[in-house]
Amino acid sequence: MDGLGALRRRADYVAVYERGRAWADRRLVVKVLPNATDTTRFGYSVGKGVGKAVVRNKVRRRLREIVRQTAVRPGWDVVVIARPESSAADFQELKESVTRLLLKSRLTKEEDERPGPGTH
Repeated sequence: MDGLGALRRRADYVAVYERGRAWADRRLVVKVLPNATDTTRFGYSVGKGVGKAVVRNKVRRRLREIVRQTAVRPGWDVVVIARPESSAADFQELKESVTRLLLKSRLTKEEDERPGPGTH
């Protein structure tokens, strides 16, 4: 997944918050905005409502790993916002939430839609 990057500047986060489309479930909110590049950049927002620093960092690390393992379409800025419910979720539950929300936002394809090895 060479096309993954990180949202770093505050202005990039603000743009996604203000102009992006959102999908949510009880654990997460995913906001997406096209960025006119070949890279999809991800940012993570895990506020104090999720828990103390140790818990917030654990949720953030899990979200980063889930995104790293997920094939996404290029050309988007994405902010994944953790809700307080995410602190009680295990890795698999968070993965299901991320996968479902990215699928709804049309940034990923379902497994059976992905081309197999050697096909185009």
